[in-house]
Amino acid sequence: DVRIDEFYWLNNPDDPEVIDYLEKENDYYKKSTRHLKSLEDNLFYEMRSKIKEDDSSAPYFYNGYWYITRYEKDKQYPIYTRKKENLFADEEILFNCNELAKGYEYFKMVGINISPDNKKVVFGVDTLSRRQYTLKVKDLESGELLDINVKNTTGYGVWANDNQHIFYAKKNPKTLRAESIFRQSINQGKDSNKLIYTETDNTFSTFVSKSKSDSFIFIGSFSTLTSEYRFIDASKPLGDFKLVQKRVEGLEYSVSHFEDNFYIYSNANNAKNFKIDIVPISNPSKENWKTFLPHRNDVLLEDIDLFKNFWVTTERLDGLTKIFIRNWKDSSKIEIDMDSETYTSYTSTNLEFDTNYLRYVFSSMTQPSQVVQIDMNTLKKEVLKEQIVQGNFDSNNYTSKRIWVESRDGKKIPVSILHKKNIEINSQTPVLLYGYGSYGSTIDPSFSSNILSLVDRGFIYAVAHVRGSEYLGRSWYEDGKMLNKKNTFFDFIDVSNYLISQNYTSPKHLYAYGGSAGGLLMGFVVNEAPDLYNGVIAAVPFVDVVTTMLDENIPLTTGEFDEWGNPKNKKYYDYIKSYSPYDNIKKQSYPNLLVTSGLYDSQVQFWEPTKWVARLRLKSKNNNKIYLDTNMEAGHGGSSGRFNSLVETSKKYAFLIGLENQK
Repeated sequence: DVRIDEFYWLNNPDDPEVIDYLEKENDYYKKSTRHLKSLEDNLFYEMRSKIKEDDSSAPYFYNGYWYITRYEKDKQYPIYTRKKENLFADEEILFNCNELAKGYEYFKMVGINISPDNKKVVFGVDTLSRRQYTLKVKDLESGELLDINVKNTTGYGVWANDNQHIFYAKKNPKTLRAESIFRQSINQGKDSNKLIYTETDNTFSTFVSKSKSDSFIFIGSFSTLTSEYRFIDASKPLGDFKLVQKRVEGLEYSVSHFEDNFYIYSNANNAKNFKIDIVPISNPSKENWKTFLPHRNDVLLEDIDLFKNFWVTTERLDGLTKIFIRNWKDSSKIEIDMDSETYTSYTSTNLEFDTNYLRYVFSSMTQPSQVVQIDMNTLKKEVLKEQIVQGNFDSNNYTSKRIWVESRDGKKIPVSILHKKNIEINSQTPVLLYGYGSYGSTIDPSFSSNILSLVDRGFIYAVAHVRGSEYLGRSWYEDGKMLNKKNTFFDFIDVSNYLISQNYTSPKHLYAYGGSAGGLLMGFVVNEAPDLYNGVIAAVPFVDVVTTMLDENIPLTTGEFDEWGNPKNKKYYDYIKSYSPYDNIKKQSYPNLLVTSGLYDSQVQFWEPTKWVARLRLKSKNNNKIYLDTNMEAGHGGSSGRFNSLVETSKKYAFLIGLENQK
């Protein structure tokens, strides 16, 4: 097959002409939207004014200390602190990221992990936004950094129980695949690291973790559909790792520890929605797995959390998350009540093993996020922290609901909807429809103070829970990937048509938004159904699918063959090419488009959205605006800092409101 890419020259970040091209695109966008600048500024200050700037997290207790993350007024970054034994003790500042970020356009700290003796901390820092973290260790007694500066890691280090050794994963410098595990002795300087494991299969990545019991260190290897674990005694870091169960294509599993057994969360034996097995640590291979919590066809088992006296599961039924508490003694099952029609809930920071308290987060489209603690003995709940929305926010002014839309093949697609109670809903109502639908990643309906800036201006905000997520179980994901990928796209179009047919809105007032793989979704729908939308936002969109999936030298490609298919196989090549947005641009009218990108993006290389915009402009038959806005200092997640990110959000919202105000 021959494909002509007239913009392939843009695939070179080292070419000054490419950088010049991006800067000219940014200049064009800036000049063309000059009339929106005051609106952008208003939106920025409006969204910022809703944030409680001098805020702090709900303290959590671990290994003798209370840990608190707090923010100060006018400061972009968090301050990580702790207090010994009780909350009245003196505050010890672990990291003030506002100081550490000085001099950098981008700053992100991850993986903060305190040693078992509480004297040292390992952490990762990224100052480029390419997710290539430098691993460092700080002595908490002296406040000094040790002579450890490991570049190109995932940012996460795991302590052995001797307080002397750290295990961490290192990335391939070109593909950014986490491919090797090292052991580092903190007392022997920078040359004391030893390669422990190399993942030779380039469709797999590797990582290191520690059991909640602190008894074992695990090396995990995973692809989209297959996983494998090895383990050692965390008190014997120089020992050899033992295999739990060797990889078998299609077998996904993870490992938790309690007493003399491993608890295996897996899809073994056709357990599509996952189950839990129990196995002796002494002989943990699959032939010894015994059913502990069986598979259920109508329930997706999402997570298990083990405590000394209880075990907790997170389960999804009919799209809604349920959290169940069970006692080890009698296995009595209690469901935590979630009083809402559509919401987000998940277990939160539960690091302590010997505790009867469980923390979880609850949020809905109208309810700001709450950190709730429940006593697993008495079931008494306490809201430890609720997101404060400053200003005149009143949740009673808003309403949310879930509707079901029939797709073209008869499937019922759930859609979560938010709007002000007092608006009149008709064909003139502006609607922003959001979608993602890939990797089994479920976008649950949660609270966003930012989205209120649209809703307060009369917009309806809707989330289409299309296939490709796991909102309705594992089959919902499998029905939206590989050779079923187009179901994701058609679900979104069918929801759009439904909203129009039911008089929620009309094509002149319907807007769509998706990012990354959701940007691929946007790319397809503007090719297939451009007349449905007045405007579309495609954030860091994955739109040149064929070229990217044929290039194994760039990040992510090899690990994604199980999601999209390998285009070196003709069947997948033909199917991917039939929907890849860049390959299917037509001579037709297109909606107004705002496309965002990041120069250092490690997930979707910047040239994909850049080329897509260029070709769209060549083919489009109307005069609608097609903008490209590239962040020249950031990557896939956009700007760092809690206020800088609002600048990007305000641009997107101003684009939508500006289009709507033209009507």
